[in-house]
Amino acid sequence: MNMFIAQCKAELLRSLRNKKVVIFSIGFPMLFYLIFTNSAGGDAGMGGTAWKTYYLMSMTAFGLLSVSVNTLGVRMSQERAQGWVRCLHVTPLPSGSYVGAKIVSMSLVNAAIIVVMFLAGGMIKGVQLSTAQWIGCGLWLLIGSLTFLALGTLVGMAKKAELAQVIASLLQIGLSLIGGLWMPVDAMPQLMKAIAVWTPSYNFGNGTWSLIAGRLPDLMNLAVLAAYLVVFVILSSYLAKKQEAV
Repeated sequence: MNMFIAQCKAELLRSLRNKKVVIFSIGFPMLFYLIFTNSAGGDAGMGGTAWKTYYLMSMTAFGLLSVSVNTLGVRMSQERAQGWVRCLHVTPLPSGSYVGAKIVSMSLVNAAIIVVMFLAGGMIKGVQLSTAQWIGCGLWLLIGSLTFLALGTLVGMAKKAELAQVIASLLQIGLSLIGGLWMPVDAMPQLMKAIAVWTPSYNFGNGTWSLIAGRLPDLMNLAVLAAYLVVFVILSSYLAKKQEAV
């Protein structure tokens, strides 16, 4: 256990020293949030809630998706290509501790992103929610981000870091766009709406949109996120075992 904790600390320090983590997870979402709430008017209505509140949740979800898929996936692929994973196999570290430490450290990073974005929304844009809503949205985002961490782990199975970067970028942009994190799903064509409701990104964001509107997240949101989580874990485990056998 002590070795696993040490591994988690090492991974966390590496993440915090990575400028890419700060830029992709906080810088871009914060910039987009300020630009689009200023241009559209922060107090404009959106599904019964203020636009500045709605878009705060969207951009926080976007930041978590970005760092979970892009940063984690590309880094894992780079380390595999460099032989780092094979080196860990000859150490006393328990099996699975490599991925486990990644997930724990990135979850802590995600928690920090949520806090920073929420503070910015409250202090800069004057977003007002009840304590229960702030906590509920934060917990939903933190737990829901596990699905995207699992997706990032799957991306990390790519044998070439360049390929992982392309895949991660396409997933980041595609899921954010069609999932309604960049623009509301209601503004999309009917076909895109029909596709969006089955994406993990839409169900991730929709949980918070429900909470800020005074409703509990739909069971459908939870079920879709859980289903994707299971699929991503199974696929990444299968590919990891297949690569180890080579």
